[in-house]
Amino acid sequence: MFIGEYTASIDDKGRTSVPAKFRAQLKSKVVVTRGLDNSLFLYTVDEWKKLAEKLASLPISTANTRAFSRLMLAGAMDCDVDKQGRIMLPGYLKEFAKIGKKLVFAGLYNRIEIWSEDSWNVYKQQTEKDSNVIAEQLGDLGV
Repeated sequence: MFIGEYTASIDDKGRTSVPAKFRAQLKSKVVVTRGLDNSLFLYTVDEWKKLAEKLASLPISTANTRAFSRLMLAGAMDCDVDKQGRIMLPGYLKEFAKIGKKLVFAGLYNRIEIWSEDSWNVYKQQTEKDSNVIAEQLGDLGV
């Protein structure tokens, strides 16, 4: 289970260190893909397989289904986790998420989201401002 929020940097070689708290749950490979809200999604290989199977089973006759599958599956990349817990994010994914030197890892139970620090701060401020409305909507869903 991934929970918490951690800031990190990208080094001169393009690597970033996955937070130590998350590393114990990762093996030598992870899958990173385009996420939502201009973030990246990082999955363990096992969690990625579950999601990919669900996406592959969706009907291809629906435009939104095809678009979402393309976003997630075509955008995915296997990333090695080195012995120091670092990964190298592909350039096209950093560009998609507008990640410069600073980024944020946010644990969301079965995945980790990776955000540019600036985008995360803007998103978090807006979400915190709207938290009562969001909570009411989730209450309607039984949460």
